[in-house]
Amino acid sequence: MSEVEIEVPTAMTSMAEARPALEAALEGLFPAGLLESRWQGETLHLSGPGVAATLELEAGRFVARARLEPPASFMRDAIVEKVTAALRRAAGDAGNV
Repeated sequence: MSEVEIEVPTAMTSMAEARPALEAALEGLFPAGLLESRWQGETLHLSGPGVAATLELEAGRFVARARLEPPASFMRDAIVEKVTAALRRAAGDAGNV
């Protein structure tokens, strides 16, 4: 098992503002149907084979926390790279961080 936390600064101040950008950035990130997502209040929950994750907006940054188990844990570095890039796109500042 592997625990992952990714933080990306953003100027966005609410999840209502961030939600469309987050959904667009995460769409197509992984093969169709691989990840399920659902909103619970201000938190985006993601789940799929070997992954349980949350995404929140905390004090000017997107914070993604995930627990990876096989098979996702075998692809940890690729997952972190993809999610970080998606969060940067959503934040609107791909050159930051």
